[in-house]
Amino acid sequence: MKTELEKCMSGEWYDCHDEVFVEFKTKARKLVGEYNRLPYDNKGRRHEVLKELFGSMGTNVSVGNPFICDYGCNIHIGNNVSINMNCTLVDCNKITIGDNVLIASNVQIYTAGHPIELKDRLTPDWNPESDEYFCRTYALPVTIEDGCWIGGGVIIVPGVTIGRGSVIGAGSVVTKDIPANSLAVGNPCRVIRKINV
Repeated sequence: MKTELEKCMSGEWYDCHDEVFVEFKTKARKLVGEYNRLPYDNKGRRHEVLKELFGSMGTNVSVGNPFICDYGCNIHIGNNVSINMNCTLVDCNKITIGDNVLIASNVQIYTAGHPIELKDRLTPDWNPESDEYFCRTYALPVTIEDGCWIGGGVIIVPGVTIGRGSVIGAGSVVTKDIPANSLAVGNPCRVIRKINV
């Protein structure tokens, strides 16, 4: 029988209030709280906190504050990455950010979702007295490949991969994969032209 963590990481419905996720959130909230209170010029401690928070992190990584994430441990960042202020990464599943990536302010990356159909979304015969959550949750990984630039205010939904070297225009909502070396914009986000490489 799969654990709730195994269900989560394989994209199945899972109990997001299982003890393992409570532990992840508790640790992440503590570290994110400290990070957001640190002065900008305290680069040494800021780096230490991010190394403890993220699943993995390369060199020359900058994360503006305020910054919000869910678990932290599912975030994997490459080298030469800039994440600007006020970004939210809901990392219930894996968020992978490659090398040489720019992420502008107010970007939101979501791995968690709920079923579309109401009959699937709500937990059958839910009892408020139980430990069970009233709705079903799943999580799918998000990947931003090397050399991407994600514009301000972009929203990326669960299960999306943004291909190497692509640019996502400000304010876009990315609901499906974007191929490599593409300029994509809009809601829903769509490719408007290829980028010369």
